[in-house]
Amino acid sequence: MKITKYVSVFNIGLQNTFVYRWNYFLRALFGLIPLAGTVFLWSAVFKERGGGLHGYDYSSMIYYYLLTILVSNLVVPTEDEWQIAADIREGQINALLTKPMSYLAYRFSIFLSGRLVYAFVTLPPIALIFVYFRDYIVLPADPLTYVFTTVSILMAAFIQFFITYSLAMFAFWILEITTIVFIVYSFEYFLGGQMFPIDIMPSAIQAVMKWLPFYYELFCPVAIFLGRLKGADLVQALAIQTGWLLLTCASAKAMWKRGLGHYQAVGG
Repeated sequence: MKITKYVSVFNIGLQNTFVYRWNYFLRALFGLIPLAGTVFLWSAVFKERGGGLHGYDYSSMIYYYLLTILVSNLVVPTEDEWQIAADIREGQINALLTKPMSYLAYRFSIFLSGRLVYAFVTLPPIALIFVYFRDYIVLPADPLTYVFTTVSILMAAFIQFFITYSLAMFAFWILEITTIVFIVYSFEYFLGGQMFPIDIMPSAIQAVMKWLPFYYELFCPVAIFLGRLKGADLVQALAIQTGWLLLTCASAKAMWKRGLGHYQAVGG
């Protein structure tokens, strides 16, 4: 059966990825260091303002950053673009082209295994941070919030993967994709909610950002969990996120098809 092949790939990816568990642990641990700077920064901001900021106070702002750290560790690909680009550049995809297997599904299986191991290894230090800041944490009372957040997190992970996959496809045309990846990831960091909550921006800017994919890669699930997207806004956000999921998936398939045609044309 087709699914059996990808389950095998998932298991192999799981075993290979787990070899680097200490690298993931250390990366997650040191990745928490910027949180200290964030705490001091927003402490100074709210002390200077003497009040809230677009519905955020100091506690809810710290809680927001705790959630962004958690969600980013669950959904952000880890070196997938470099691995895919290396497969293309070094001709390793030739072996896969001779097999009845979708390269997109193959890489997606590896992505899932990597996310599982990464989450397993990095959650303990993140859990300790949550315990330390437990006084700032207020869990949603509505069970549906958890459902909508989970759905949004899953779609965010898929969107992240498809964008990463599409970026890696540029390796069919150019030897080094670092610049392209850096540019896109810079936009993701600034417009995706890692630097600051999107909803503290002016309404006109928010209206534009809501139609960009970056909004749905991180900020959307966090905002749902915090109860900052409700009712019609929640429905609209999930609908647009679904649209970006379908669009990025189609883009990934189109990039592979065009890139493979170029690869075969030049004798890859």
